[in-house]
Amino acid sequence: MSDVRRERASLAGVVFAVLFAQVLLYPGATDLVAAFDASDPETASRWFLAAEFGAFVAFAGVWGALSDRAGRRVPFIAMGAVAGGVGYGALAAANVRLAGALVLRAAQGAVTIGAFSLAMTMLMDLSDDHGKNMGAAGIAIGLGTALGAPVGGELTEIAPRLPLVVGGAVLALAGVFALRVPDRAPEGHGDSLRAGLRVLSNRPSLSVPYAFGFIDRFTAGFFALVGTLYFRQEFGLDAGATGLTLALFFAPFALLQYPFGRLSDRIGRTIPIAVGSATYGLAVVGVGFAPALGLAQGGMVVVGVLGALMAPATMALVTDIAGDDERGVGMAGFNAAGSLGFLAGIVGGGWVAESWGFESAFLLAGGTELLLAALALPALLRLD
Repeated sequence: MSDVRRERASLAGVVFAVLFAQVLLYPGATDLVAAFDASDPETASRWFLAAEFGAFVAFAGVWGALSDRAGRRVPFIAMGAVAGGVGYGALAAANVRLAGALVLRAAQGAVTIGAFSLAMTMLMDLSDDHGKNMGAAGIAIGLGTALGAPVGGELTEIAPRLPLVVGGAVLALAGVFALRVPDRAPEGHGDSLRAGLRVLSNRPSLSVPYAFGFIDRFTAGFFALVGTLYFRQEFGLDAGATGLTLALFFAPFALLQYPFGRLSDRIGRTIPIAVGSATYGLAVVGVGFAPALGLAQGGMVVVGVLGALMAPATMALVTDIAGDDERGVGMAGFNAAGSLGFLAGIVGGGWVAESWGFESAFLLAGGTELLLAALALPALLRLD
């Protein structure tokens, strides 16, 4: 295996670890917050998941700017991953009520995003095959979520806090192994943190992949919470079966990212993003209106395939636009936009499902995808 391929696999392993640890908690989120004495577990699970993503949004740019300024990635990746693992362990061991758990969750998210975003940035540094590199990141994201969902469901049935223990151990180990990866970051620019963050305003074209990143992660956040509640309540699935059903989305989403990423290197970013976004929202709505479990599960597979078509092309577009010494901030902005989308999917989708039912919630998710994609598409075509 060549050095670049080995480094690509190692960095993808860090991305995998972050997502695997994260998604372990999703199938049993209501059981977990009940262990923290939440009076309304369904609502509390929404805020527990949202606390991490709020921290992602707040701190992604900070990690990216620090990395670009220092001209180093590896120490920050290792620090973020190990500290994130400690945060998971603290949540597992702490004898606190829900408010204390939310504080710990936010602190864990603030450090974990450093490992996640900068590992993806180092994949940007590897070579000019941006679609291939982002396809590796995408397959790691998809595999982490695909495996995290069913494993987390089974662990939850043993003990509600067990996914925290396993997730923390996996993340900390990934941080230690990251130290073996050579640092390919460009030379640091020496600008202040504030000047580094201004890169985002100096490159307005980045708003195009950011918009599509927001849209895609919105539906991912929606499925993380509302999808879990939907399959458990409407079809009577337990945590383990719910995890396996969520994996029907995440498995094709993972396995197809690398080939679709390479495809975008050959044919450009516009076609995969445009075609995927035009049909993705309809597939999401179809899952919510499926009259039988089998049809809903088939819809999850379709959603996963379309998501895999869009995701690596969207991430590669960030790499195409950002300058060499701006990649940390550029990818941080993308992840912040995605985290905002995920947060909106969790909070907004959960609120609509709770207030007006699952059909209205799925209409919101799919309709939002279609609307925002239609608004962003002209800018994508101009960029191409």
